[in-house]
Amino acid sequence: MSNRPLTRKQVFRRRRITVFSALAVVLAAGVYLPTAAAADVPDAIAAVSAPAVPTTPAAVPDFPEFGRGAIGAVGWDAPLAAAGDQGRFPIASITKVVTALVVLDAKPLAAGESGPNLTFTDEDVETYDEELAQDGSIQPVRAGLVLSERQTLETMLIPSANNYAISLARWAFGSEDAYLAAARTWLDAHGLTDTVVVDASGLDPASVSTPANLVKLGMLALAEPTIAAVVATPSATEPGIGEFDNTNKLLGVDGVDGIKTGTTDEAGACLLFSTDVTVGSHTVTLVGAILGAPDHDVLNDAVLALLRSVTPGFQEVTLVTQGDEYASYATEWGEKADAVAAKTESVLTWSDTPVTAQVSVEPVEDASRGADVGSVVFTVGTQTVTVPLELDATIDAPDFWWRVAHPPWSR
Repeated sequence: MSNRPLTRKQVFRRRRITVFSALAVVLAAGVYLPTAAAADVPDAIAAVSAPAVPTTPAAVPDFPEFGRGAIGAVGWDAPLAAAGDQGRFPIASITKVVTALVVLDAKPLAAGESGPNLTFTDEDVETYDEELAQDGSIQPVRAGLVLSERQTLETMLIPSANNYAISLARWAFGSEDAYLAAARTWLDAHGLTDTVVVDASGLDPASVSTPANLVKLGMLALAEPTIAAVVATPSATEPGIGEFDNTNKLLGVDGVDGIKTGTTDEAGACLLFSTDVTVGSHTVTLVGAILGAPDHDVLNDAVLALLRSVTPGFQEVTLVTQGDEYASYATEWGEKADAVAAKTESVLTWSDTPVTAQVSVEPVEDASRGADVGSVVFTVGTQTVTVPLELDATIDAPDFWWRVAHPPWSR
């Protein structure tokens, strides 16, 4: 090795290299470090778990072999189940439910109100005689008898008096023909296009409906407080008439609280019925109709068997429990958290109604515990239930040293 001293030129060159190298390092650090620290970091993309959904067994409604029928529940758009011919069929005195609804539409009564008075005349006595001659269901009347609108409704619906149905319709609309025109308008307005009434009492077999229409008619009746109260009344006493019993012998049995019987040779024994059942935290109002039974004893047994078979078909199902995991996050800098249900949600289902779930979550860079990161949407039949998803732990942003050690172009 040469020990000759460096020339001035060599020393100057080495010093210049050292200075410029140091300056380059300083400049690089001054540019790279803040750039690396400020550059975007990759979002954590959630790994979604396949959502579990509940399943329920199919209900098997126990309809009778005779006649035809349908059953539904308030809040459900269509009948839950039906059996037999679903076409139009005579409905006998169930027709009086239409009469009550149409009259109350024209002459409304508040809950518990008696309403205006009706003074019965010789024409009403003639109506009584005509119904008696046809072996129709009647209650006594005399010229000069005064009853309130509610009392007249009670006499029509509870003992099913044909003559009082005709008198009430005539009082409200001036004539039975005017009533029938109003009834057609009312039925069309409420979507009961398969229901035809040609009289106020239902004695005429041309007053017809379908089981599905009757289920809807029953729900409309229960929504009218005056009718709902009257059809649930076991017996009543009216001035000038006396005491009479409800023709519906199922009232109070297994919670049955209405609605209307009907009996003619053409229709057989018929019943439009309702009851409330408790399912978990829910109350379900069932409404059904069976037409064409051989007699009311057989019909009543069939109605009870149907109700007892339908009730277990309703279930309160837990869709999700607060804290259930639906997705997980893991960042490149080691942070981890899960997307979990923010609340517990349940739903009332009927039979084997299908349940599906769709999870939607957002990418996360950093977020606090409890932050909203998406949702899970359950579809249960025709209804949807949305449950928010939140983080079960905080995801912190990467620190300075991770950012420096992972250049922006490598992220």
